[in-house]
Amino acid sequence: MLCRVSNLRRYAASLSPALNCVASRQKHTLPDLPYDYGALEPHISAEIMQVHHSKHHATYVNNLNVAEEKYQEALAKGDVTSQIALQPALKFNGGGHINHSIFWTNLSSNSRGEPQGELLEAIKRDFGSFEKMKEKMSAACVAVQGSGWGWLGFERESGRLRVAACANQDPLQATTGLIPLLGIDVWEHAYYLQYKNVRPDYVKAIWNVVNWENVSERLRAANK
Repeated sequence: MLCRVSNLRRYAASLSPALNCVASRQKHTLPDLPYDYGALEPHISAEIMQVHHSKHHATYVNNLNVAEEKYQEALAKGDVTSQIALQPALKFNGGGHINHSIFWTNLSSNSRGEPQGELLEAIKRDFGSFEKMKEKMSAACVAVQGSGWGWLGFERESGRLRVAACANQDPLQATTGLIPLLGIDVWEHAYYLQYKNVRPDYVKAIWNVVNWENVSERLRAANK
């Protein structure tokens, strides 16, 4: 009997870190936008911004919290099968939350039109000119099949800027190793209400509201 009690105590002790993690885990929340829904008009309509932020991003946040809660329960039980089965939901909704949280800050109603300083010099070094970088990233965005994202990222190993595209909500850094600087959402929910199925027009318009100060800050942080 004493042996049995001792085994139960050891089992409970082994579970306590996972249970504590479940109890202390803070839920993800939908971030506030740093501007009004209509601030990016006429390039992105207030209706699109409202639906995109309060509906689509909110759904990723809610589903991520549900998936993480189930994952922590599976961890506590040592249920490896359930842990593996939850990976797609964690990747999709976690990626959606990460990507959109970057996207909102990448946009501004007070865009300077083009980058300056260290960021501009890095773009000229790695792409030849700002216009060439825009052309390359725009082409990558338009070429995404189905849904996904176009990105300007920083490759830490080489210290260079790279253009990349990711399918669905795959997060750039976890997928490619590139540190995200600027992302363009090319899911139809990001533009269809205004641009219908003409993605190139949306991609062309979004350059008018890029927050280059935010992109520059991300580059400085990546270089540290």
